[in-house]
Parts: sequence; C-alpha cells; structure tokens
Amino acid sequence: MSISAVITGDIVNSTLLVSPAIEKKLITQLSAVLKEHKFEFYRGDSFQAYIRNPDEALELVFQLRAIARSFSFIHDVRASIGIGKAATPVRNLRTATSEAFILSGRSFDRLGDEIRLSIESPDPEANTAFRVIASYADFISKRLTSKQAEVVSELLKEHTQTETAKKLKKAQATVNKHAQAAGWSEIEKLIYEYKQVIHQLISS
Repeated sequence: MSISAVITGDIVNSTLLVSPAIEKKLITQLSAVLKEHKFEFYRGDSFQAYIRNPDEALELVFQLRAIARSFSFIHDVRASIGIGKAATPVRNLRTATSEAFILSGRSFDRLGDEIRLSIESPDPEANTAFRVIASYADFISKRLTSKQAEVVSELLKEHTQTETAKKLKKAQATVNKHAQAAGWSEIEKLIYEYKQVIHQLISS
C-alpha cells in the first residue's frame, strides 16, 4: 500500500445558499477542483476525495475553501485530511476501509463549526506539525473576504497576479492588495511546510 490522502468535507451553511441554482454552481466549482481525483458528493453538501499524491491535499483544501468563501462570508468548507496507507485501486469511496479513509473520517467527526480543518496521520511526530499547520491554515481561510477569496482561488491555480487581474477584471494593484490582506505569502509557506512534513513521513 502506498501513502495517500483522503479529504472528507462538507459545505458550511449550505442551507443558506440563496437558491438551488447557486448551490449547484458552488458544487460544480468545487467538483472542478477535484476533477483530477476520485471523489464523490453525497447528501448534497458532503463529499470525500481520494488523493493519490498526499502532497496535493492541503493546496486542494485551500482551493475548496477559497471558492466557498468567494460566494459569501458565511460559506466555507469544513475538511479533514487523513494521510496514511490506502489500498489501490480505490473502487468505492463509501466502503473503503484503508488507513487514510479511517483517519480522515474519524478526524472529520471531531470537527465543529469553530475548527474547520484537521490533518491526521498515524505518526505522532508528524501530527504535531500537522496540528500547527492546520490551525494556521484554518485561521487564514476563515478570515478571507469574498474578494480576497477570489484572488486566492486564482493564485492557487498557479496564475500570476497579472493573469489573475485580467481574469477577474481588476487592476493589478487591487489584486496585490487583496493577496497581501489574504495572507497569500503565509498560504504559500504553509503549503511548503506541509509538503516537507509529508516527505519526511513517507521517507521514515
């Protein structure tokens, strides 16, 4: 079995989306983020995704949350990332019982509305680092305004600020202002540190 990641999540305040059409639009955009991975939405606003390369999981969660935050300040995505062994191929997400799935599911069950992100592995030392990363990532994501979230979402697609300004039809100075206010440099650092812990976990 290889080390993989599983994301278990749901949409915060999905019942407060203004219409079924808006809910469908949000789920479509979230699905687009996960399209390269095996994923499934169920009960309308809940989902699970199997990420073969665990390096990508935190960045994906940042993207999912930025998209939700771009719809309004009351919306968000709660998510748990379970990192561990996963039997492949994964045929059915709902019935999978490998380590990564169990860790993700159990961790998600412990989340509340105040804490919306957790990262858990079977390694206690790695988990110490993951708790700090998850806490800071959660702090940043929960404070994104809709405009900041739009910018972060584009930057996470590896678009430059110039490309982001063109896509969002904003001045580059405005994009830069939103990026700084959103804590973009901190987001980049958190993703980097997360990957470093993943690499140490895999090599141990």
